Amino acid sequence: MTDDLRDRLRRAFRWTDPGPPSDYLVSDRSGWWRDPVILDALGPALADLFRSDRPTVVVSPEVTGFLLGPLVARALRVGFVEAYRAGARRAIAEEMIWAEVPADHRGDVQHLGVRRRLLAEDDRVLVVDDWASTGAQARGLRTLLGARYLGTAAIVDECPPPVTAELTIRALLTGADLDP
Repeated sequence: MTDDLRDRLRRAFRWTDPGPPSDYLVSDRSGWWRDPVILDALGPALADLFRSDRPTVVVSPEVTGFLLGPLVARALRVGFVEAYRAGARRAIAEEMIWAEVPADHRGDVQHLGVRRRLLAEDDRVLVVDDWASTGAQARGLRTLLGARYLGTAAIVDECPPPVTAELTIRALLTGADLDP
């Protein structure tokens, strides 16, 4: 990845204050999606983090994963599979594989699922997401995917180093790169 992309990601990002009664800042990544140079570079940059591992498919959780995953899959010349959140929409009318996602940074426990027919036993799966805070989604998807899981490519990794190592998370930026 070039320093230019890192710089563009930093400049296009901002923290916003949602106001009372909140006592925290909220990340605003919308500038990343608005910048055509960032969009053009994200897929190849994230793909390069795992290219040598030879993934055969990319799996990404909704919502922003549905934007990023296809960009990375295209750069790797592999397919893309959506990981849906349970209860987020109407039930999908085919067999799904589900896994519980441990409590995330908000303390919420979720379930993520993929269509069973879209994953082969010999697939080498790269998980792609925009932000890894606790590793909860990566951990849930690793459980779901089993031995097929290669690791997680993210734009930002702010997980503790042992979690990053355990889940093989590789990222373009760290949380410290975006400190307010």
